[in-house]
Amino acid sequence: MPQSGLPAFASDLARALDALGGIRVDIPVIQPAEPFLDMAGEDLRRRIFLTESETGESLCLRPEFTIPVCSAHIAENVATPRRYTYLGQVFRQRRDGASEFFQAGVEDLGEPDQARADARALSEARALIAALAPSASLSIILGDQSVFEAVVAGLGLPSGWQKRLIHAFGNEQALTALIARLANPDSAGQLDPEVAGFLAKGDAHGLEAHIEEVMQATGYSTHASRTPAEIASRLIDKQRLDAMRLSPTSLAALKAFLALDVPLDRAAAALAGFAQNTGLEISAAHRTFEARLKALAERGEDLAAIRWRAAFGRPLDYYTGLVFEISAGEGGAVLAGGGRYDRLMALLGAREPIPAVGFSLWLDRIDSVRTQQ
Repeated sequence: MPQSGLPAFASDLARALDALGGIRVDIPVIQPAEPFLDMAGEDLRRRIFLTESETGESLCLRPEFTIPVCSAHIAENVATPRRYTYLGQVFRQRRDGASEFFQAGVEDLGEPDQARADARALSEARALIAALAPSASLSIILGDQSVFEAVVAGLGLPSGWQKRLIHAFGNEQALTALIARLANPDSAGQLDPEVAGFLAKGDAHGLEAHIEEVMQATGYSTHASRTPAEIASRLIDKQRLDAMRLSPTSLAALKAFLALDVPLDRAAAALAGFAQNTGLEISAAHRTFEARLKALAERGEDLAAIRWRAAFGRPLDYYTGLVFEISAGEGGAVLAGGGRYDRLMALLGAREPIPAVGFSLWLDRIDSVRTQQ
């Protein structure tokens, strides 16, 4: 793996990572592209450097470490809990800065005490940055996708709408647009007028026949992955979702939740107050949230110095619970980010559920902060 361009503090960081325990992994630079395209999220997908093998397999330059580290763990079929650390280059198309830069991080797989594992991830990320840039003023923001999912479920939305909202969590623009559609649905959308006509009349058989006719005329039917009946059913389901309106009370509850923004030492009370005021049943998510706060306090973290924003997420599709970022001051460059990604292991082919949490450090940004100091 190419190592030219490593910042001067890399050897100190390597020793600090080794002191955290775990197994240092060396992940190949060339990776199968499909897992990243399927699971990494739109923001990362459009920045991946893609290529192709001689056999036509889609490949890419390694854009991050979490997915390949987890894939390697599954392939080796080793027991958990297991901790991995890494330090190496990643490759992403960037609007500013180099497209090749270094990341370091930790992935904790299979740790049963999830609250303590979450707290350790955030605490270790903060401690590493504090050691590398001791004069930096750090800003820490925390979110929780599982709490958002509990709120959305409590609103009684159909599963299709829940999936849409959950998928958009962490993308403020996309989430705002979806909420606006729930407030003022547009069932017609941009559909072909003939298709819209069949949907308006509820004529499923007519819609299926129309789709089959179009597929035959265009030659699409010879290589289509879905039948006319499947396409018609999907359009009908989409139309029902698009036509759904969220009640003013539920819409207000959703907006009230997303507006929550308090220091972490006041977050549990704020979340409890929200649940009481709206009548939403989110007690399980609230208990998990409180357990994490307790674990952070036990590690000596200053909860008042951490910000909880209910609307905060990270632009990677595989997160399921805790998400956090550590920046160089309010509004400064993100120096570290991480979170919980329990579903990823199953999506990558694990035979049984494996809880997982981790974080990454952006070494070029940390080096820039050190230089400024």
